[in-house]
Amino acid sequence: MNTNDTVLVTGGTGMTGRRVTSLLRRLGAHVRVGSRAGAPAFDWHDAATWDAVLDDVTSVYLCFHPDLAFPGAERAVSAFAARAAERGARRMVLLSGRGEEGARAAEEAVRRVFPGLTVLRCSVFAQDFSESFLLGPVMDGTLALPVPDVPEPFVDLDDVAEVAVRALVSDGHAGVLYELTGPEAVTFTEAARIVGGASGRPVAYLEVTEEEFVAGAVGAGVPVEVARGLAALFGEILDGRNSSPADGVERALGRPATGFDAYARRAARAGAWSG
Repeated sequence: MNTNDTVLVTGGTGMTGRRVTSLLRRLGAHVRVGSRAGAPAFDWHDAATWDAVLDDVTSVYLCFHPDLAFPGAERAVSAFAARAAERGARRMVLLSGRGEEGARAAEEAVRRVFPGLTVLRCSVFAQDFSESFLLGPVMDGTLALPVPDVPEPFVDLDDVAEVAVRALVSDGHAGVLYELTGPEAVTFTEAARIVGGASGRPVAYLEVTEEEFVAGAVGAGVPVEVARGLAALFGEILDGRNSSPADGVERALGRPATGFDAYARRAARAGAWSG
């Protein structure tokens, strides 16, 4: 890595972005955080904000919010990637979703304008239970989701960030697809038991309808469009298609992926569910 290089981290204040940013800074990289609150400000849906954040950028981490499967993502991400390529970016890493047709289309669109793209195709994040939409349900004691109790190899975001940084600062990852999962799949019932054991609070899993999930999410403060999008996405990817673990973490880092048990113990020690 050349310490004079500048790495742009879009979504740099989000769950993956802030981890990527932190690791890059520990390595001495010059990091530019792409967000609406950044300086300069960045907005996926406002192309007038793109050139300023791309000035002198050599590597780009692409993280679209709320998800690549949402409407408009393919067009926005591919257009931004094309602009980054025109401005001289040499490395590009895209955060993608495993088993998502919309995400797959976005991957292909970005690869057309940046053939050396590195794709991180992720399973459901373990940290959703401690930092995102499942935190409230964990604290309430019931994981109410519109999906069957299928096994899912939840991936630890610290693993994802480490793979992303490796691809952003070193050679050998151009054009590579990494499927990132945990080392084993657990059902939501098992995940609830593991989180409950680590946190010291009872947690149970309950299958609900999409309508019930959306109503509960909106009641907890999630925008209705996002809640509906999540419900539709869960119905697509949490049907058993992604139950088999993949070896992307080990291929990229030369070590095993972090298991869900280890994640839960670490989150509990950090006070994720203490409040």
